[in-house]
Amino acid sequence: MTATTIVYITLALAVALGFAFFQYLYKSPRRSKDYIFFALRSTSIFLILLLLINPKVRSVSYELIKPKLVLLVDNSESMAMAEDAAELEKDLDLLKGDPEIQQRFDISNFRFGEDLQSGDSINFSEGFSNPQRAMEQAEDIFQNASGALLLFSDGNQTLGRDYRYFRQRDGMKLFPIVLGDTATYSDLSIERLNVNRYAFLNNRFPVEIFLNYRGTRNVETRLQLYSGNSVVFSKNLDFSEDHTSEIVRAELQAGSVGVKTFRVQVEPLQNEKNVENNQRNFGIEVIDERTNVLILTSMIHPDLGAFKKLIESNQQRKAEIRNISENIQIEDYQLVIVFQPDYLFKDVFQQLAKAGKPYFLVTGSKTDWNFINFQQLGLNKKATGQQQEVFPVFNSQFSTFQLDDIGFGDYPPLSMKFGTLNYDSNFEVILQQSIQGVQTGEPLLAISKTRPKFGFLIGENFWRWRAESYLQNANFEVFDEFFGKLILNLASQEQKQRLEIDYENFYYGNRQIRIMAQYFDENYKFDPSGFLEIRLKNKDSVNAVTSSLLLKNNHYEFNAGELAAGTYNFSITEKTSGLSKSGSFQVIDFNPEKQFTSSNLTGMQELANTNHSELYFKDQLSQLKDELLNSSEFTPVQKSHEKAVPLIDWYYLLFVLIAVFAAEWFYRKYLGLI
Repeated sequence: MTATTIVYITLALAVALGFAFFQYLYKSPRRSKDYIFFALRSTSIFLILLLLINPKVRSVSYELIKPKLVLLVDNSESMAMAEDAAELEKDLDLLKGDPEIQQRFDISNFRFGEDLQSGDSINFSEGFSNPQRAMEQAEDIFQNASGALLLFSDGNQTLGRDYRYFRQRDGMKLFPIVLGDTATYSDLSIERLNVNRYAFLNNRFPVEIFLNYRGTRNVETRLQLYSGNSVVFSKNLDFSEDHTSEIVRAELQAGSVGVKTFRVQVEPLQNEKNVENNQRNFGIEVIDERTNVLILTSMIHPDLGAFKKLIESNQQRKAEIRNISENIQIEDYQLVIVFQPDYLFKDVFQQLAKAGKPYFLVTGSKTDWNFINFQQLGLNKKATGQQQEVFPVFNSQFSTFQLDDIGFGDYPPLSMKFGTLNYDSNFEVILQQSIQGVQTGEPLLAISKTRPKFGFLIGENFWRWRAESYLQNANFEVFDEFFGKLILNLASQEQKQRLEIDYENFYYGNRQIRIMAQYFDENYKFDPSGFLEIRLKNKDSVNAVTSSLLLKNNHYEFNAGELAAGTYNFSITEKTSGLSKSGSFQVIDFNPEKQFTSSNLTGMQELANTNHSELYFKDQLSQLKDELLNSSEFTPVQKSHEKAVPLIDWYYLLFVLIAVFAAEWFYRKYLGLI
């Protein structure tokens, strides 16, 4: 409260007392009732003046902020060989229930496998372990807090980026606690397999096998590669303390079309503790055709490489970048990407129209819009030389084929020429334009409804989108799959059907198996009111599973979860129309969590060293507790919150004023003065 306010309040008190004194006590006989009227009147006048002055009353409250204690527990299947879940939960309960720990810290419990999950229930059932992602997600949750992050794990990772190089952020201290058996046993293992997902008929395809040996003795073994019960490749191997790894390369023949499964097996050592990692199954799909895509340009631009990379991320597709000046046979390609055309592309558009070839138009700063407008493609633009940036907005109403928003709201803008884009009703819009936060309603990415298929992207610097997707997902798979579906739809010669299904021909074990479908009405508009049912059956079983598909945005989905290895047949039926489609897939047996013989002590130690921390074992939890309690980094902080409240906001002061007026009125009534 300022000095000026105090002066005003003092004057208000003097005025109130003076006014009441001259009204009731000055030059008049002083009776008891006069003193009562003096007190009531001076109080009411003072309160009215006080409300007019409206001073601000400051209040201070205090809050004790404890540092966070975040417990991350590895809940993957490999932990079952390292720890007893009930015993580990008991040890964690002792740590969390310690009175000193509870007084010092705000405790949060998480478990993780492929992703972070809240809760402290442990059952070691997760099919994958991704410590790096779990630690990143935990830090994101508590990004504005300080404290300690305790990682309880055996250190065996089966998914994601290498956790050994994870770096803690400022304010959050990492403490790795290694669980399980850290002793080293003699072990032979198939560490990794490199094999393509697709091979072409009558071609040979490579298989690369990485083998590791842990031990001190000289050993001999034999590696064999099976197709069914037949050995298609074998090699004798020697390992020793100095020779602990081997890379074996084999080439196999793709003799027939379809999904082919193989088994790699290395003979185990005598008394080897873990033989699960001595064999591994893999699959490959043999196909007899490939989609050839031509990227036609008259310039050099980084977008060209981005298109080529995303197209060839699927081995069923091949992309060639050719200059417009070259002699090109359009008939050799199933799809042509026309990159920033000008008058030099006149013959190309004539050839495309004559051959009925689908194509994809990409525009940018060098595009000649007068030339495009003259081609009468169904879109035109009165472009100026001025450039503008445009952001993408995903159109959730798009239903021509299944596409999901992959985070376009966070993507950087494309660059395009300024001007209004006009287009006819022959196009289905996938992405719309947003300029300075305002959606213009104009398309950014669209495809035609009729054949031959035609699509367009209005803007350049497409490569920045692919880079942003990598930053978001640590891989290109999500981005390449989205635009791969676009490329597939444009290049496809098949007529659209009312019931479409989407699935893989084979899956590896321990993966969620999802089958998706789209149902269209008679006008080929996506119908969200369809009733789709799936019947799934293992080829070697008499039992079948029947379930409804769930509606998700612009498609229906069935999540089969994790299925046992084998061949599965399924059929999807739309009950109202009777439309039906069927398919089959294989589940290949593989459990990465069973590939370990002991805990990864070295990896956990490297994680501790990277973060300048100490590595603890489970029997050292008491030492860890002492470190947490004695460290000055984890001291509760008392914060004060000062609040300035205007007096007029104190509503109860109004009731006091009303009460004073009421008291004076009733007293006057009592004396008969009213």
